[in-house]
Amino acid sequence: MLFNSHEYLFLFLPVTLIVYFLLNRWLRSEMASKAWLICASLIFYGWSEPGYVLLLVCSVLLNFSVGTVLNGYRPRQPVKREIVLILGIAANIALLGYYKYYDFVIMNLNHLFHAQLALRSLAVPMGLSFFTFIQISYLVDSYRNPTKGYDPLTYGLFASFFPYLLAGPIVRHAEIVPQLRKVASQTASYRNLSLGLYLLSMGLFKKVVVADRLGEWASEGFAAVAPLNLLYAWVTSLCYTFQIYFDFSGYTDMALGAALMFNIRLPINFNSPYKALDIQDFWRRWHITLGRFLREYIYIPLGGSRVRESRVYLNLMVTFIICGIWHGAGWTFIFWGFLHGAALVVLRGWKKIGGRLPLFVAWLLTFSFVNMAWVFFRARSWDEALKVLSAMCGLNGLALPEEWSRFLGFLNGRFVQFMPWKEIMQGSRDACIWVPLALAVCLLLRNSNQMAESFKPGWKSLLVIAAGSYAALHLFKMNEFLYLNF
Repeated sequence: MLFNSHEYLFLFLPVTLIVYFLLNRWLRSEMASKAWLICASLIFYGWSEPGYVLLLVCSVLLNFSVGTVLNGYRPRQPVKREIVLILGIAANIALLGYYKYYDFVIMNLNHLFHAQLALRSLAVPMGLSFFTFIQISYLVDSYRNPTKGYDPLTYGLFASFFPYLLAGPIVRHAEIVPQLRKVASQTASYRNLSLGLYLLSMGLFKKVVVADRLGEWASEGFAAVAPLNLLYAWVTSLCYTFQIYFDFSGYTDMALGAALMFNIRLPINFNSPYKALDIQDFWRRWHITLGRFLREYIYIPLGGSRVRESRVYLNLMVTFIICGIWHGAGWTFIFWGFLHGAALVVLRGWKKIGGRLPLFVAWLLTFSFVNMAWVFFRARSWDEALKVLSAMCGLNGLALPEEWSRFLGFLNGRFVQFMPWKEIMQGSRDACIWVPLALAVCLLLRNSNQMAESFKPGWKSLLVIAAGSYAALHLFKMNEFLYLNF
């Protein structure tokens, strides 16, 4: 079920909330409250593909069993615990690899060895990457710091709670389970319900009104058959840059808002990444919980920054290539991860020699790099990525509005052509207005985390809820959140 669907907004979420708080008021039973939220989460997950519910349940049972074994062994049995951990992680990666990477591996084997191995054309279950990473983190944490373990209902709810099930945040058990243990005593909080609705409305508006509109222009540009000119190529890339920003920011707002309605606080996952002054700062702001996972479960175990400098650079590259692979089964995703790893290596070397840049230059360089790298992330193929990037570099020339020829006519034919706006933008003239507006919003306005901290019910919050209501009434076409595909 999608957050931006009528059945979720007007049926699933209100019914789940009402029944949850009625159970808490009448029964005050931890078992009943947790069981209801688990059932609701399974309905949410299996709404469009009921068959995948069994996959989720099997994953939860497997990891609960492995975690129970890890927590049951004494610390004096490190070898046995390590074997159990390796087997548990391997099982999770095998499940993820089978559904997400099987065809990618087979296609590359066929190309490399001129073979004809059959593809399976498997549909990737929604949320597979996210709930797999959540449970891997639980296994590793159980190995590092054994606990008394959790009962099946508590763990089942932790691993399947619907607000973060499909696209994060990638939560850790230590920050969520203590809250889940109090579910039976929870009563409806006016502040949490109003703040949750406020965040949900804000996120829905970002997705439906802003991200989906920008996405249409980005898709037109990437799919264009005719060569792109310099201006159109930059507008195309920037449309996607802001589409993914508002799409993921909107999803995060809706996830945090939905959880807060149940009095559950999720970790912040998005914090104005386009304000970053270097690529390291960007990853401290973009998909914060994924960055935390990569750092604590991949980068640090590889040695982190405690090893010799050349090894640190290798660790950074390996970590971000894995980040690219996690996002998608394709060489463009891998190259996107490689680019970010290389940028972090360059930044580290730059800081080692004491390099500094003026703030505006640092921001412009960072934003331009991120925008360029998103082209590979968005493109369906190398050819599509190179088509956009070559145009962004001016290889197809520059087209300017024909009315400007009165002042710049001497440039005509020298790399520059004058033509109507409609032809320059191939029908997407409004994008030239939306892109600078989106940039201004990202840089000048407070983000949703800051707005939530100072939240007070009043006319401003009513305006946000009204904007969300407007978006809900304009759900004529439900576009999936981009991160549901990863």
